[in-house]
Amino acid sequence: MAMSKSDFVAKVAENMSVPKTKAAEMVDGVLNTLTDCLAAGEKIQFIGFGTFETRERAAREIRVPSTGEKKMSEACKVVSFKAGAKLKDAVNG
Repeated sequence: MAMSKSDFVAKVAENMSVPKTKAAEMVDGVLNTLTDCLAAGEKIQFIGFGTFETRERAAREIRVPSTGEKKMSEACKVVSFKAGAKLKDAVNG
């Protein structure tokens, strides 16, 4: 089950000992900054946690599941995340 944004905000508020409204502002600020930096093509690296970056995805042939028709997808940018060592260790126990 995925954690919702409000659940995440509640955990941040608890960990930081701040009201939920302040935690929501902090979370929104971090997410907006990440979004702005990635949209500008910047790479964001948190040592030990991981790295966010955008990559170019080339156009490629795809099959439309509902019709079986083959067509070309458009080239686009995608967001990539690579987990750092500390995060990997924490997840793997």
